[in-house]
Amino acid sequence: MRLPVIRFAHVRRGKAVDSPGLVGVARVDYKTKVLVRRLEPGDIAIIDHPDLDRVSADELIACRVAAVVNAAKSVTGRYPNLGPQLLLDAGIPLVDDVGSEVLARVAEGSVVRLDSGILYNGADQVIAKGVLLTEAGLDEAMGDATAGVTTQIDAFAANTLEFLRRERDMLTNGIDLPELATAMRDRHVLVVVRGYRYREDLRALRPYIREYRPVLLAVDGGADALIEAGYRPQMIIGDMDSVSDEALASGAELVVHAYPDGRAPGMSRLNGLGLDSVSLPAPGTSEDVALLVADACGASLIAVVGTHWTLEEFLDKGRPGMASTFLTHLRVGSKLVNARGVHQLYQSRISGWALAALVIAAAVTIVVAIAYSPAGPILGNYLTATWHTFAYWFTGLFK
Repeated sequence: MRLPVIRFAHVRRGKAVDSPGLVGVARVDYKTKVLVRRLEPGDIAIIDHPDLDRVSADELIACRVAAVVNAAKSVTGRYPNLGPQLLLDAGIPLVDDVGSEVLARVAEGSVVRLDSGILYNGADQVIAKGVLLTEAGLDEAMGDATAGVTTQIDAFAANTLEFLRRERDMLTNGIDLPELATAMRDRHVLVVVRGYRYREDLRALRPYIREYRPVLLAVDGGADALIEAGYRPQMIIGDMDSVSDEALASGAELVVHAYPDGRAPGMSRLNGLGLDSVSLPAPGTSEDVALLVADACGASLIAVVGTHWTLEEFLDKGRPGMASTFLTHLRVGSKLVNARGVHQLYQSRISGWALAALVIAAAVTIVVAIAYSPAGPILGNYLTATWHTFAYWFTGLFK
């Protein structure tokens, strides 16, 4: 049974004290993308996520957590990240910078209470103290972070040039593929990453998926995104750390993204589940590898959902490897279509009720025309005879 989030009075030194604290079940993980798979409404999420990005914040909001306790600083000043603002806009308290010790002190599934910036255990003992992030505090932190963008751009440019020098063969010749069973030649491929606004874009792409039937290629947690939308991934590429067991067992072809030296940490998980897979050593991110695989397999068009596209998202990833994403987009750009924002591009102004009313009006018009037209009786007899003929034929099918 889930514990409700409540305001309650607790007893301290024999005296009842009103407290605005939040009570909930603690869910703890160093990786936010792994934690969201276990969260349920009303839980208190305890994370260690410097520069909380908007994709992670969206996932926490979708899980309807009661509060978020971050062991790290949600805004370090490196760049103006949007995750904390999204949580505040959603009315979710964010307690910041409580220290990494909290992840060891809080047991998974234990009941905790959050009162302002202080986290208590079930015995009302202080576990950790932090700063309850407010609009004023966030505005100040974001102002400082804006000043750091220039430094990050310089670092990104240097990383990109270094990657280009080191991996220029990949940019010109692509990657060496293992033997794959999923056919992509001359077909559309839809690459799905569980990134920003992926749910809305997948809903908007339903007519496209229904008509073109593209190969559904998921990157790690993108497999769960497809299953959530009612589809089954045909191939999953990634290091397999943020995808559910259910998605891995869905029947998709599994490709483990390995380091260039051949090490593939994700392989051990699949072996433990008894699932067959192939290893693909390659530099860059799993997202890059998915695009390069689709290109090397002869896809005629590569549509992407949830992938990282903007400078802000490159900074969100917070690692030099994002330089490979920029260069990968250059390589496959001639066949790459970003499906982001499709749900905002066009929304029909004709509702289903309006269409139903139009059909009813047309039917009434036909009935009135038959009833009052001189040829009405003749046309009515014809329609009646046609209906009887159809009914006789249809009934005979089941005799």
